[in-house]
Amino acid sequence: MLFAASTGAPPAYWITSGQVFGVDATLAIEVISDAICPWCWVAKRRLDHAIAAIAPNVTASVTWRPFELNPEMPKAGVDRRAYRSAKFGSWQRSQALDAQVAAAGRLDGLVFNHDKMERTPNTVDAHRLIWLDGQRGKQNDVVEGLFAAYFNEGRDIGDQAVLADVGASAGQDRATILAMLASDEGHAEVRSELQRAVSLRVSGVPTVLVDGVPLFSGAIRPDLMEAELRKAAGHARS
Repeated sequence: MLFAASTGAPPAYWITSGQVFGVDATLAIEVISDAICPWCWVAKRRLDHAIAAIAPNVTASVTWRPFELNPEMPKAGVDRRAYRSAKFGSWQRSQALDAQVAAAGRLDGLVFNHDKMERTPNTVDAHRLIWLDGQRGKQNDVVEGLFAAYFNEGRDIGDQAVLADVGASAGQDRATILAMLASDEGHAEVRSELQRAVSLRVSGVPTVLVDGVPLFSGAIRPDLMEAELRKAAGHARS
């Protein structure tokens, strides 16, 4: 719960859990994520709520950074059932894990349709698309579009035509996307960011950073995300 530190005029500070936060603090948030990480979609929705909760006295910019859950994945991807069965020991175990994340997602208004998902894709091109959108400062819509395309619609986000559809729906020019994907553009930048994740010892996603420093990992509850962001804002102003 928040309490104004003064009355009458708009408060200059807010107090929560014994800490004081100034108005107009700004956080540079980075989310290290993979486009086929189901918990990353859940975390994105929860982070959206946490950022809304700290506004307007704390504002945040969010940049999405790449991670590969399956760095050895062939360019064309693989059959999801065969891959997940081998990875988790059985298809039944894979389905149990799918059910777990689907149940969590429902609490945040997300609908996972795992039965529609036929392939586990290579995500390098998806990360290149996110990088491209970052050049115009509009990653949020394309990240949301990738998660929805894969987890809700069951589309193969390793397919360049699908990526062009997602990017175009997020406001990008389709021809520009296809030209980028047909070239080497963005490869070096994505690889550099993947290496940065290694140097930060990121071993799981999502991992959330503030001002380049890891803050928390996982799809933790929105109130816990909010508390961590407020704490980071307090440290930034101290």
